[in-house]
Amino acid sequence: MNTGQGPLADATRRPLSFAQTLQAVFWSFFGVRRSRDMGADVSRLNPVHLLIGGLLGAALFVVALVLLVRWVVGSGVAA
Repeated sequence: MNTGQGPLADATRRPLSFAQTLQAVFWSFFGVRRSRDMGADVSRLNPVHLLIGGLLGAALFVVALVLLVRWVVGSGVAA
């Protein structure tokens, strides 16, 4: 299905939904993705969804760490 717009345009038409991409990103953050599933995802993930999902995952991770540190410091456990 080459429309003459290049490989990036073709990649953005890949079949996985944004929710499925978020699921793949979630498992990748924990490093528990099977190589067989990762190989299948590489050919089916939309790179735009992957970029957005990765940025959202990283932002949520940072926010969770900040909240955890604030909770520990506020509880007096770290004193």
